[in-house]
Amino acid sequence: MRLQPDSMPVAKSSACGESGSLNKVSLALKSVQGRAAPGVFPPDLIVQIKALACELPATYEVPLARWSVADLTRQARQCGLVATISDSTVWRWLHEDAIRPWRHRSWIFPRDPDFARKAGRILDLYERVWDGQPLKDDELVLSADEKTSVQARRRRHSTYPAQPGAVIKVEHEYTRCGAWAYLAALDVHRVKLFGRCERKSGIAPFDRLVAQVMSQPPYTEARRVFWIVDNGSAHRGPRSVIRLQERYPNLVLVHGPVHASWLNQIEIYFSILQRKALTPNDFRSLQALEERLLNFQCYYQQIAKPFEWRFTRRDLQALLNKIQPSWASSSPLAA
Repeated sequence: MRLQPDSMPVAKSSACGESGSLNKVSLALKSVQGRAAPGVFPPDLIVQIKALACELPATYEVPLARWSVADLTRQARQCGLVATISDSTVWRWLHEDAIRPWRHRSWIFPRDPDFARKAGRILDLYERVWDGQPLKDDELVLSADEKTSVQARRRRHSTYPAQPGAVIKVEHEYTRCGAWAYLAALDVHRVKLFGRCERKSGIAPFDRLVAQVMSQPPYTEARRVFWIVDNGSAHRGPRSVIRLQERYPNLVLVHGPVHASWLNQIEIYFSILQRKALTPNDFRSLQALEERLLNFQCYYQQIAKPFEWRFTRRDLQALLNKIQPSWASSSPLAA
């Protein structure tokens, strides 16, 4: 800290030529150097504020679900970390390290004891590898799932398109016209989409999707066709593997870990579909919704490229190492 020039006291000379207030000047200098200048805080305080932001409010018996900047500022004063500080200063410190305790997202803790092996197989397939061997040109990889309860909502008044200075206007009230279960499969490396609308999901609708794909080239004559699926009731367990391989000997059903849909690339397509084709939801009939779903499917595969999947086995191992202590204690294997 440097003493501000305008805060230096003026000393009067004594008769012998020395300053008559030298001792007072020395004391004043030490006092100023011991304090931070206005707007300047010691690094330790910044670290403590960031540490506070990384704790849940319940740790300090504060009845909040998450911190806001104002809450953190108030708690810092109540804990005695600082006498006074502005919200903007706290926000600036948190912004330096991208700490945002006022935001949250949901996640599911891995609880499949065979998570690493199942997830690793899927990640290998995205890199065109199976059992350590590169896939041949006539070996194909598909990602499939169901998007259930896609509703058709007919608005009570027509939707108004965007105008200069005005966004699209959608009537709040609507009439329900029914819902589809949209089943789809994505050829991961060729960006080929297959989809169908069914009244409900289940084994029979999923088998119809499989038949839709496996009845046409190049899947009919392919050496192997890998189907990446989750653990939904339509394709769960060894029975589904036997059922499908009896009909299609070149089909290999690959199940992901329990509650790991984020490994399934078809979910990325579903999110794109939701944003671009289904929001806002304004359809005059169930048939109009079906036409939108299937037409968007054709539209998208004409402009799409394979997803740049960057999560590899190395990233998977780093993730599991990060959560290993608590995961091991909660895993069925630990019991």
